[in-house]
Amino acid sequence: MTRVPPFLLRHRIGVEPYLGDSAYGSTYGPAVEDVPALVDTSPRMVRAPDGREVLAAATFIADPNIDCPPGSRVTLPDGCTATALTVARHTAPGLPVPACTEVSCE
Repeated sequence: MTRVPPFLLRHRIGVEPYLGDSAYGSTYGPAVEDVPALVDTSPRMVRAPDGREVLAAATFIADPNIDCPPGSRVTLPDGCTATALTVARHTAPGLPVPACTEVSCE
């Protein structure tokens, strides 16, 4: 499987993977800092997992093996914190196109 070339992932983000809800609120896994990504801060409409249409403030692509389920906290390059809304894993086995994970954040 071909991956997105590292020289294209120009930004660095932080990810705290969403683990679920507890009696005290949402719980997150250990933060992973300095994750290579390509961030686009153009707003766009996406459909959240619960079916509602939401304006995503940022979208990024990263390595196909990134641990970033919907609900994860993402620290963008400008220091803002966002919540992962949708996660799409793009693969094309046998084709000469790179695999990646695309995440839209609220």
